[in-house]
Order: sequence, then C-alpha cells, then structure tokens
Amino acid sequence: MLQQVNGHRSSCDTRGKECLREDLQEFLGREGPLHQLDDLTKVNPVTLETVLRCLQARYTADTFYTNAGCTLVALNPFKPVPQLYSLELMREYHTAPQPQKLKPHIFTVGEQTYRNVKSLIEPVNQSIVVSGESGAGKTWTSRCLMKFYAVVAASPTYKESHKIAERIEQRILNSNPVMEAFGNACTLRNNNSSRFGKFIQLQLNRVQQMTGAAVQTYLLEKTRVACQASSERNFHIFYQICKGASAEERLQWHLPEGATFSWLPNPERTLEEDCFEETREAMLHLGIDTSTQNNIFQVLAGLLHLGNIQFADSEDEAQPCQPMDDAKREDKGSVRTSALLLQLPEDPLLETLRIRTIRAGRQQQVFRKPCSQAECDTRRDCLAKLVYARLFDWLVLVINSSICADPSSWTTFIGLLDVYGFESFTDNSLEQLCINYANEKLQQHFVAHYLRAQQEEYTVEGLEWSFVSYQDNQTCLDLIEGSPISICSLINEDPVPPELTRLLHQSQDPLLKVLFPPDPEGKSQEEPSGHSRTPALTVVSKFKASLEQLLQVLQSTTPHYIRCIKPNSQGLAQTFLREEVLSQLEACGLVETIHISAAGFPIRVSHQNFVERYELLRMLCPRTSLSPQNPSPAEGCSERSPHSKEAVLQPLLQDILHALPALPRAAATPDGPAKPTPAPVHCGRTKVFMTDCMLQLLEHGRAQVLEQCARHIQGGWRRHRLRKLERQRRAAVLIQAAIRSWLTRKHVQRLHMAATVIKHAWQKWRIRMAFLASEELDGVEEKHLSQASLSQSSFPLPQARTRLLGAIIHLWPLGLVLANAAVGVHSFQRKLVVRACLQLPTGSPSSCSVQTAQQKQAGVASIRARPQGSIKFHCRKSPLRYADICPEPSPYSVTGFNQILLE
Repeated sequence: MLQQVNGHRSSCDTRGKECLREDLQEFLGREGPLHQLDDLTKVNPVTLETVLRCLQARYTADTFYTNAGCTLVALNPFKPVPQLYSLELMREYHTAPQPQKLKPHIFTVGEQTYRNVKSLIEPVNQSIVVSGESGAGKTWTSRCLMKFYAVVAASPTYKESHKIAERIEQRILNSNPVMEAFGNACTLRNNNSSRFGKFIQLQLNRVQQMTGAAVQTYLLEKTRVACQASSERNFHIFYQICKGASAEERLQWHLPEGATFSWLPNPERTLEEDCFEETREAMLHLGIDTSTQNNIFQVLAGLLHLGNIQFADSEDEAQPCQPMDDAKREDKGSVRTSALLLQLPEDPLLETLRIRTIRAGRQQQVFRKPCSQAECDTRRDCLAKLVYARLFDWLVLVINSSICADPSSWTTFIGLLDVYGFESFTDNSLEQLCINYANEKLQQHFVAHYLRAQQEEYTVEGLEWSFVSYQDNQTCLDLIEGSPISICSLINEDPVPPELTRLLHQSQDPLLKVLFPPDPEGKSQEEPSGHSRTPALTVVSKFKASLEQLLQVLQSTTPHYIRCIKPNSQGLAQTFLREEVLSQLEACGLVETIHISAAGFPIRVSHQNFVERYELLRMLCPRTSLSPQNPSPAEGCSERSPHSKEAVLQPLLQDILHALPALPRAAATPDGPAKPTPAPVHCGRTKVFMTDCMLQLLEHGRAQVLEQCARHIQGGWRRHRLRKLERQRRAAVLIQAAIRSWLTRKHVQRLHMAATVIKHAWQKWRIRMAFLASEELDGVEEKHLSQASLSQSSFPLPQARTRLLGAIIHLWPLGLVLANAAVGVHSFQRKLVVRACLQLPTGSPSSCSVQTAQQKQAGVASIRARPQGSIKFHCRKSPLRYADICPEPSPYSVTGFNQILLE
C-alpha cells in the first residue's frame, strides 16, 4: 500500500520511485492473468494505469464486472448478454453458501444486502447507490436488481405469499415502462437516458419476503418539455403518441399525419423505446384505465399545440404581444386547439401568457404589465413545464398506491438509488446544474462515509493506520450551495407565476382538476403571502430539500456502491477508449477506494452487538469456562454506567477472541485441509474491526454452533417424546387390559345368564315332554291291555305270558335294548320282546327273523354305537306323538326319538 500521511503523499526518495516503476513494469508485463483478477485490490501496485489495463483486459474477455474493494465496477457491454441475467444465475447466487467466491456480479451485491437484512446487524436497512455517467448502464443495473429481489424475496413454501410476491414483482416491473416513457429521453450520450432520479424502496416483512415497494423521484428535467438540445429529443411519451395513436385517436387529439411541432424535434428517428402499446399495457396493469389514459394523452397533445404558439414583439411596450400571423404556423389555431384540448377558456389563456400580474404596496395593489416576447415565451414554457411536472408526480403517486404495502406489514427495506449521470453540454440549463450538484453530493456522501470517516474512525479507535489521501469535493459543494452567496443563490428562479396556477384552476378537464385542485384560501402553493417572510418555494429550494432528505435516508442504512463505467461515448460494443474510461476512474476516486479497501476493515461492529451475536463461539474453545461469573451483557445494562458495561463486556470479548483460532478448523471440510487463518480481528476502543472474509468465518462458526445446539435440542426433544410415548403406550396397555377384562367379565356374565335361562327352559321342556310321554304311554298301555283281554278271551294264553306282554307294552324301549344286549332273558323271549315292541303280526315266531348285533359282531359298547353292517326294520311309526321332537335340532346330530332308538 502507498504510505500517505495527513492527506499528503510522504516524501519518497529516488530509489523508492524506481522500485515502484519496476513493480509497475513487472505487473504490466504479465498480460496473461490480467483478465483473471476479479478484485482490483489484488493489483500491485495500485495505480490508474494498472487498474485501467486490468479493466480493459477483462472487458476484452467479455467480463464486465470487477470488484474494487467496497465497490463493484460495472462496464457497459453495449450488447445483449442474456445468459448474464438469467433466472438460473439468480438462483445460483442466491443459494450459494458464499456468493463472494463466485464471479463478481451485481447479483453478488444484491445477495449481500439481502443476507445483511436477514442477519439483523445494525443498521439493518440496506441501500445500493448506482452511479455513473449518462449512458453507463445505471437504469439497466437497477432494473436487473429489482428483478433479482423479486425472485429471491418470494416464498416458495407458501403458495399465497408466492402469489403476492409475483403480483408485486409484476407491478414493480410494470412501473419501469411507464416511468421511462414519461421520464426518459434520447440524448447525445444515451438513447434511453433517465432525466430524473429515483429511489426505489423494496419493503420486506419479518421473514424477509417482499410485500411492497415505494418510488421517490428527484428533480425531473421538465425543461426538456419546452427546450431540447441539438440532435436530442423530447420525452419518449410524446413520440409514442404521435407514432402509435390510431386514426380515431389522432382525430380526437388533433394530431394529423405529418403535423410538425416545435417541441418535437427529430421525429424521424425510430427507437426501441417508441413502443406505445407497451406503455398503455403497463399503465393498465397499474390500475390506470383506458379513459384515464386517453385523458392523459389528450393533455400531452394540448402541450404539443401549446408549444406551437409564437408571439411577435410589440412595437408599443404598453400593448401586449400578439400571436404571429403566419399561415404556416397557424398560431391562432394553436391557441384555440391547445385551449380545447386542455379545456381552458381561450381568452384567459392568451391573456395569462401575455400579461403579467404584479402585487405591490402594503395594500397589495394589483398591476397589469404586458410581457415582452421573451417573457411570453418563458410563461408559455413555464405553463407546459408546470403541467408536465404535476402529471409526472401524479403518475408516481398512482404507482406507489399500486405497489406500496401497508406500513404495519413490513419492517425493513432495501433501497435502490438510480441517479442521473454527470453531464456537461455547450448550453446547460438549471436542471443540468442540479443534476451535477446531486452527483457531487452523492460523491461527497461516499467520501464522507467511506474514504474519510473510515480512516478517521481507525485513528479514533486506536488502530495503526497510515492515512490515504483522496480527492475531496467539499470545496466544489461550497461553491454551489454555500452561504450566504453561492451559485444556487445567484441563479435561483422566481417561483411559478401565480396567475398560471389560477388559470389551470379554471380547467374543466377531469385530470387537470385532480392535478390542480382549487385552493380554499384562494392562493396557490407557489404564491408567497404578502405579510409572510417565508421564502417562496423555487426549483432549487425544492430540489435541495428532497436531496437532503435522500441523504438522511442513505445515512440511516448500510450503503453499497456500484460504479457504472461507459467504455465509449458512441455506444459501440467491444470498444474500450482508454481516455474516456480514465476520466471516469479519476472522477469517482476508484484508486483511493482500492487503497483503503485493500488495507482497511469494512466491517465495524460495536462491542455490545459483537458479544451478543458471537458469544456462542466461546463453546468452540474448550479452555473457556462458561461460569455464572460472566453474566450476559444484556442483563442489567440499563442500570450500569458505560464504564461498568465495558468492564462486563471485556471478559466476554476476550473469550470470543480466544476462540477465533478454532474457527478455521471448524470451517474445514472432512476431506479437505483446514484453511489458513484470515486477517485477525482488530478490537478498538468501542468497536471490533474485521474484513469480509473474517465476517464470513464468524458467521460460519456461529451457524455451526447453532446447528450443534439445535441437534442437542432435537436430541433432548426426541428423548422426551420417546419417553412420553413409552409412558403413553404402557398406560394404553393397562387401560386396554382393564377394558378387555371388564368386557370379558361382562360377556361371561351374559353367557352365564343365557345358559341359566336356557337350562331352566330346557328343564321345563323335558319335564313337560316327560309328562306328555307318560300320559301317552299310559293311554297306549290301557289300549293294549284291553286288546290283550279280548285276545285272551278268544285265545287264552298262559298267565306268565300275559304278565310278560304287559311288561313289554309298558317298557317297550327297554325291550329293544334287551334285544341287543349280550345278556338277558331267553333268546326266544328276546324275539318275543322285539315282536311285541315293534307290534309285528302275530303268528309263528319263526316267520320273522331278527339278526342282532351279536350275530355280526360280539359286544356293543353303547346303545349309541354305530351299527355294524345293515339292520333293516320293517315297522310302523312310533305311537308316541312327540317322539320326533327335539329341543334344538342340529345338522351334526341325529334327530328324532325313533332314530335314537335305531342307533
């Protein structure tokens, strides 16, 4: 690094200069790796020549982005490079663990700001300042960043939030064609030059999802409406109307084919930006309906006709100027047409343009003074600029109402500042001065925030630092805005003439009524009160106030810088003009930025915030004792003095610093070696200073500790859940067993009751059947006894045989049993028993033969034993009426009393 002290280069001897020259020659001799240097801080030595050669080599290799410390240098390729801004590349930078290790890109800056918002390191809000000359690519860079945030800030998990993000993204992107149509113009250096500055605030909620956006504009170059430089054009929207309107719309807006307008130069040039349908479609998506669009275009057509009004100088100063009587110009017709389109009364319009109203004296007497030709032209131009400026501001309000979120729905924001580039023409208007003044203020903000403030802070914090000189533009700013006398105070405009505002209040046009609402006090905003000493609002005063407000917003955020460089002023691809690039590098102080970035510490965190965020890293060091003697820094901070707070923080801070050597080992992959220890962390008196690499290492270590803690928490929770599930399982088993036991007891009780009922019913049935059977048998006995007596009288039998027959009739089932028994009465008697039981016809006993089971096979174990062989009985039905009835017949059992007997 070049050693510089107190803003002046230290005295170097001849030998030092020769060494520097030798290093420069050695560096410039290595043509091969120049395009591979993706960070200009790696260039050694750092001079304008070495930086220029490196950028030229990268531009030739189609590498358009290069890091320069805290700044990203963006070279305009002047050709389409679609693969450089694809959705896949956006997701690659968003999902990369360390985007800084990828190739330099605007997506790297965008992802860094997004992650800074997620990390909640103060200040949480981020801002990106996109600066450069006109035509350097600032508008394209801002547009790509907006697309990047719209992609990465959408939630892929929740479908509803993803739809909201898509809607917001579409509306934000639709605002670009509208604002470019009404705020951009073709200049000598850029076909789509932004003629206004804008600060786009992308609003994020608590989970870093984009919920809305807001646009704030600064100093529209409204002078361009009435005055255009040679070979330049008016705003795009005027050419879009004249080229894209239909025949019916031309008739309605009095824009015939081939019509010429004084405020529409170079209409023959056709640009890509002259797309009228794209603008109308974008306005429709933003909520501007077709009727309102037609009203807007009618007012713009009225301004074009207003510009065709020309005045002839009056010979008598007491008489007002008259419109020029020229048949070609048709000024009288232009006044009538302009009044018709703006819906203004024709005579008051002409009178307001030619006569000036002056209020003077304590009584505020009104004097009417005819204007000269130049004053008439000025008042005509002022009227057109006033209408166009109000229309542009109204469009910004409509866009904000369409894309802005409720203040309660967002907590942080990322700001994109796209400012107009530095310009210098042969004839410069007040707007050019304000544009360049804004660029100087932003450069001063960069100088104050980065070049001067950082170095002064190093000295205050006690860090060893050699001061690097830089080009300070404070003297230039004092010349422009200083007091009591400055350029702004000398050339500040008179406010807008109040009679112009009063004229516009008389318009019957719906849009103009909205743009110029009637003043209840009968006094316009620009008109100062006669007794008030408040200065009137002018263009310069308004711009200074809005610029100061912008700088306050930037100072409350963490700024990031993108320097857009224009390789050539002709807009040619693959053309690198060294002189033009060199002048831009000198103007933005890039070499000094590289010097400070290479040796400085861009990350600065207070002791309190550092301890609160990285206290977890003490767990990486086994020697660190996490005893209760080291309380948390957040405990009791409000009751302690600053010295006592610092005394509490110092032990914790030292513990964290002692744990830093363990970070490279923790960050090393299992299959790769440990990375070397980066630059150490410098602990100042109130802040901790570190580089980006060290911050990444700290964040990686913190993420590992949090991951370990999360694993411990998950393990404990799983153990608790398993134990709880086991207890629940055991309780469920006990409950189930108790319920099953209760159900079984209930079931057994029901079965026992049912069995008891069945048993009782069965017993009753058996008793009844036995009773019925006994009655039937008694009846049969009496019948057979009577028959026996008759047969005895006809055929007298022996007394023994008569008693035997009675016994057989009374006990005939027993007789059947005896017939098959192995022992019993005489064989002849058995046969008689069988015959009598079966009521065989009487006759010779030998006429009927019965083959018993003993003849087939000796021994019958049971009367229910299955018969062996075939036994056929030729008998009648049992005399018992209920013999075939069974209580509950079963398909697997023999039914019927006769069948039981047959077995």
